[in-house]
Amino acid sequence: MAAGLSTRAARPALLGIALALLLLVGASRPNAAQPDLAPAGWAPGPLLPVTLAPAAVTAVLWTAYVLGALAVWLGLRERPAALRTWWVPAGLAALALLTAPFGSADHVNYLAYGRILDQGGDPWLVSPDRWAGGADPVTSRVEAPWTEEPSIYGPVATLLHGLAAAVGGANLREGVWVWQVLVVLAWLAVRALLRGTLPPDARGRVDVLWTLNPLVLGIAVLGAHVDVVATALAVAVVAVAARWTGPGGAVVAGAVAGLAAGTKITYAVVLVGVLAGWWALGREGRPARGRTRWLPPVRAVALLAGALLTAVPLHRWAGPHVFDQLDRSREAVSLATPWRPLLEAARPALGDATTRTLIGLGAAVVAVVLAWLLLRLCRPVPVARSAPRALAPPALWVTACLALAYALSAPYSLPWYDVLVWAALPAVLPGVVDLVALGRLAVMACAYVPGRVLGMTPTVESVTLGFRRLVAPWLSLALWAVVIGLGVRRGSRPGSGPPRAGGRRTPTR
Repeated sequence: MAAGLSTRAARPALLGIALALLLLVGASRPNAAQPDLAPAGWAPGPLLPVTLAPAAVTAVLWTAYVLGALAVWLGLRERPAALRTWWVPAGLAALALLTAPFGSADHVNYLAYGRILDQGGDPWLVSPDRWAGGADPVTSRVEAPWTEEPSIYGPVATLLHGLAAAVGGANLREGVWVWQVLVVLAWLAVRALLRGTLPPDARGRVDVLWTLNPLVLGIAVLGAHVDVVATALAVAVVAVAARWTGPGGAVVAGAVAGLAAGTKITYAVVLVGVLAGWWALGREGRPARGRTRWLPPVRAVALLAGALLTAVPLHRWAGPHVFDQLDRSREAVSLATPWRPLLEAARPALGDATTRTLIGLGAAVVAVVLAWLLLRLCRPVPVARSAPRALAPPALWVTACLALAYALSAPYSLPWYDVLVWAALPAVLPGVVDLVALGRLAVMACAYVPGRVLGMTPTVESVTLGFRRLVAPWLSLALWAVVIGLGVRRGSRPGSGPPRAGGRRTPTR
């Protein structure tokens, strides 16, 4: 009994410490994790007269993410009840808006691309250092290594960046704060959509995995990453398709999916999740009361038509260069992935271009294998086929597994690429996939601390870069081994095929 009480007390303490440390970094003066956005204008400036040294900010963030991961692990073990009110999320949202983003300088890039768009330029063609002769007060603040890179983001993201830039004008901090408001609203929207779409007994997992997850909060929300906005749109796709089950709802869901893909193209994966969810519910799905049954092919066509309805005009508006940067970056290999040691080892013999091409092909194969095995290792939360919004659990289950497989296998992968995984995981029954996702995000979070290439001392750079290059790839490879080993073992057991919609079978642990 005493051990149980101490465990229950440990999680709130770990959450409190982790969140306090993360807020400390965001509320302090600019440092190795947080670019300088001054002057503040009417937006919040540094609240604390504290400047964290590179070693201090690195230690603070590492501590916050390790303690945060432990808090999430305890939450997965204890399965606490959902928060009873919105006061805690609202309080966290308010505190987030009093901080400056940290962990990368991506938010500066967002405002630079928005500024170029707002002033009539093409952010997919013009790099920040070339705009206005390099003298613009916003675009000139972009940091290495992105000063010479045009936008890689879709038209929806860039329109939102343009909105923030238009409100902020020549003041970078004001524009970034407007962007932070959009990110925080998206984070709150994900919670609201999940609570309204998933069965009530899954709401506790929503708060463990999303609302009170220090890794998601620190990396994505306090980091002000566009992935939070794209995730909100992806979850909205499932919510719409689950709420309105006919072809009209499918068209609207597809249109929202076009917006998600127009934010970041990888978020089009939610379309596969919805299609697979319909398949899992049976060929005729759940008929609306008193209405004709609509076959999945009709809804599938409606879904894809809806996606084209928004995606085509947006990409035509964005122009012919919208995919240029995406094409150039598709062979990039980041330092913390298992592909980096292979690149370094094979490049002298095979050449750089050939090695990167082979890595791209290998990553596609690994992604398919991991996705299949992850689907074997977990099941969606049970819901009767006749229940309202029955589509949501299987659709989010498939989305979670596909998004996690991509994050694990992609040659170029960063911690905020995991945001969709954590939004979809509440629809999955507790199990080993939770721990794989937690291990992946914890490793990547620590690998990319403090997150910028500027402002570090040689010692801090050596330590953090050493973890990123020499430790993180092998830990990520170990996660591949866990998924493959457990997935093959689970797949060899009788009755381990795909779940039946609405089934109540409990997965083997």
